[in-house]
Amino acid sequence: MTTEFLIDQIRQKKSFLCIGLDTDLDKIPPHLLDREDPIFSFNTSIIDATHDLCVAYKPNIAFYEAYGIEGWQALKKTMDYLNEKYPEIFTIADAKRGDIGNTASRYAEAFFGTLNFDAITVAPYMGRDSIEPFLKFGDKHTILLALTSNPGAFDFQTKNLGDRALYKEVLIKSSQYENSQNLMYVVGATKASFLEEVRSLVPNSFLLVPGVGAQGGSIQEVCQYGMNENVGLLINSSRGILYSSQGRDYDKRAREAALRLQKEMELHLKPIS
Repeated sequence: MTTEFLIDQIRQKKSFLCIGLDTDLDKIPPHLLDREDPIFSFNTSIIDATHDLCVAYKPNIAFYEAYGIEGWQALKKTMDYLNEKYPEIFTIADAKRGDIGNTASRYAEAFFGTLNFDAITVAPYMGRDSIEPFLKFGDKHTILLALTSNPGAFDFQTKNLGDRALYKEVLIKSSQYENSQNLMYVVGATKASFLEEVRSLVPNSFLLVPGVGAQGGSIQEVCQYGMNENVGLLINSSRGILYSSQGRDYDKRAREAALRLQKEMELHLKPIS
């Protein structure tokens, strides 16, 4: 998917919501556990209930790997369902991969080719040759971890490397990589005070922003400091939408939670529409 198409979807839907499909069998409604593939059943019902309110879905790969081959099969079926029924949706593999070049190439083929995701999250610690294999895929996007939403982000990401913080070095250095136009960045909503500086270093890049909802991030602050003329934001919510109810009305409650976020996003889109 091109960036231009994603921007068009944001404007059409009046939303820059990304829903994290972090499907946990311990949290889904108990009546679904009797299904042949409860993960796939849960995912498709959430997708059907919310697809018009969001522009992206982001399965966290750990929640599928944890269930072995059945989890991988559910992920593949979910991706096939999305690509066939809702091809306008931007899909992100939240895989946080990062390894040397030949291994990176195989990861890229797995997620961009076999599973047909539009984007993948990648850890930048191993540098250029661990990232550029992902950037070779046209109309696919590599989302680098820059400044994450977890408390441990302060262990390394904000530490100075010479005269600037490590996360700033990631932003500056990666923008010089081959095909860097295919880069996006993860910046946590719980780090909203840093967003203005992030935006000054990557003014045109999309930012994937986790941490809204269960982690306490503010959409208003994210938009105030992170939005650009093309919106440039994908704000993710996972648990706050997925697990709004454990009853048989779970999909309806998920839609209501997604709608509340979409309506708030629409207010922030009006000044730039």
